[in-house]
Amino acid sequence: MSRAQLALRVSDLEASVTFYSKLFGTEPAKRREGYANFAIAEPPLKLVLIEGEPGQETRLDHLGVEVEATEQVTAATTRLKDAGLATFEENDTSCCYALQDKVWVHGPGKEPWEVYVVKADADTLGKSADPNTAGDACCSSEPAAEATPAAACACGS
Repeated sequence: MSRAQLALRVSDLEASVTFYSKLFGTEPAKRREGYANFAIAEPPLKLVLIEGEPGQETRLDHLGVEVEATEQVTAATTRLKDAGLATFEENDTSCCYALQDKVWVHGPGKEPWEVYVVKADADTLGKSADPNTAGDACCSSEPAAEATPAAACACGS
């Protein structure tokens, strides 16, 4: 089953975990330092909380679609390229305490979208290598830089 992903950068991780646990009636599926995610069955949603700077308002970090297999990431990559979208592919990357294969694109408002599969658990937060976030991406503890056009890619936790 595929599900949408919403990744938020929050200033108070504990308060956010408490709120979203109540809102969705479930506890986080994964908790690590500065990170939590919820695997919500109904509605099908992967909610990712990434600890940001204290006192800052919650903001969108990135959006995504979690799929079940690498073949689905490959099919999405082909479909996106065939549709004329610039893509950036990452395989065997460590991001959000997971080993993932993924493809990134950006929407017209520069909002970063990923299609990804979680292949295994990882011990570190890691970073995704989106070239348009100047090295900061979905899972970094630093806010992502504003996306800028890249020669080969228009893509961005």
